[in-house]
Amino acid sequence: MAIEIFNRYEHKYKLDTETLKKALSVIEKHMELDGYCKNHSLYTIANIYYDTPDDALIRASLSRPAYKEKMRLRSYGVPNENSEVFLEIKKKVEGLVNKRRTTLRLGEAYEFIKSGKAPEIMNYMNPQVVHELEYFLANYDLSPKVYIAYDRLAYFEKGNDDLRISFDTNIRTRRYDVALEKGDYGEKLLGDGIWLMEIKTSTAKPLWLCDMLSALELRKVQFSKYGTEYKHVLQGGARRYHRAELLKHAV
Repeated sequence: MAIEIFNRYEHKYKLDTETLKKALSVIEKHMELDGYCKNHSLYTIANIYYDTPDDALIRASLSRPAYKEKMRLRSYGVPNENSEVFLEIKKKVEGLVNKRRTTLRLGEAYEFIKSGKAPEIMNYMNPQVVHELEYFLANYDLSPKVYIAYDRLAYFEKGNDDLRISFDTNIRTRRYDVALEKGDYGEKLLGDGIWLMEIKTSTAKPLWLCDMLSALELRKVQFSKYGTEYKHVLQGGARRYHRAELLKHAV
């Protein structure tokens, strides 16, 4: 069974391809490839983020409060109605990330989110997380807002599943056809050759990793895929408003 409850710190860094190669030359001495990454192949993670009609969850998140939460539906690759997906609640309290998720069939997940009523518990579900999701849905009027997918290369430390490092690239988003089964496409969120490195651990980073970050002069960044996409939407709306004003005054 996949791990369904996480408590850890997540630190993010932006890398170009040349810096990525240097980082991997160090990481691969201490860590092993994730099982999805045979022969250094990337695997695709796709998500639907849910929010209220006035985008309350992402707006609260962008204000950097001590506590924030969000819900998303995740698949690995493009699913069909009977594929297993993960419905997740992700919370952050004073920098500590708590993620709780349960496996569902895609059709079950959509019906659960639409109705707010928990499905009949099956052996592949986590009953506690299902009930937590039911409570979450009862407290927010949620609808699918954005599709976000990316290609990932991931590592875990030998003999220590607590430390994970992932590299995401080709982050793409769309606010139309917001359904996992519709396919894997969208507009790019970052430029070509940019990688988002995430270090995930519940404890302190090992010395070799601290030395690598120092040698490559890597500094943590505040970056949220959904948050960045939402800010782009707002900026696009502002540009459309200014164009409309210019046209109005030109008439």
